[in-house]
Amino acid sequence: MVRSELITALADKFPEINIVDVVESVAIVLDAIADQVSNRGRVEIRGFGAFQLNHRPARKARNPKTGESVMVPAECGQLI
Repeated sequence: MVRSELITALADKFPEINIVDVVESVAIVLDAIADQVSNRGRVEIRGFGAFQLNHRPARKARNPKTGESVMVPAECGQLI
């Protein structure tokens, strides 16, 4: 589900709420999640999902085509 689908679903479920208020509410919630995760925090919304960054250290891997050893750089900032 993308932001626009979430907005549409909420607007359909709560027709008494103005669409502008729905858009603003979704933006506030998603911005709060992004802020918390970007500060290395974790967000858990029961029944919806959990958000946190997954840090992977650098590692040695093999190129499957050539068998050559290669270094894979560390990954920082992958959202899981």
